[in-house]
Amino acid sequence: QVQLVESGGGLVQPGGSLRLSCAPSRYTATFDYYAIGWFRQAPGKDREGVSCISISKSGGQSYYSDSVKGRFTISRDNAKHTVYLHLNSLKPEDTGIYYCAASLRSSGGLLTTDVVSYWGQGTQVTVSS
Repeated sequence: QVQLVESGGGLVQPGGSLRLSCAPSRYTATFDYYAIGWFRQAPGKDREGVSCISISKSGGQSYYSDSVKGRFTISRDNAKHTVYLHLNSLKPEDTGIYYCAASLRSSGGLLTTDVVSYWGQGTQVTVSS
């Protein structure tokens, strides 16, 4: 069992930046063996995957949705057992609840909800002037 905790959301103006963090609530070596993805859900919309990073043994490859490519950057710090999502050049349409998710999926690409083993509780990101 892995409990994920996100942090770093908030209110930011268009064009601004945020850094989201995802870490297990207590230390577990197994965290490093999960691919970690970020999803977001806007009001009235389905949860969508925006970014994912594979495990370090697979090269720590990163993936992004077209809507965030070039603006968001995902990284993982294995020493801190933490995955970060850097959100830059934020737009109002980036508003939503951001969730991190862990999966044992071994293939590449963005995670889909059906392969997620564990979810975080979510953190709100609001982009508004």
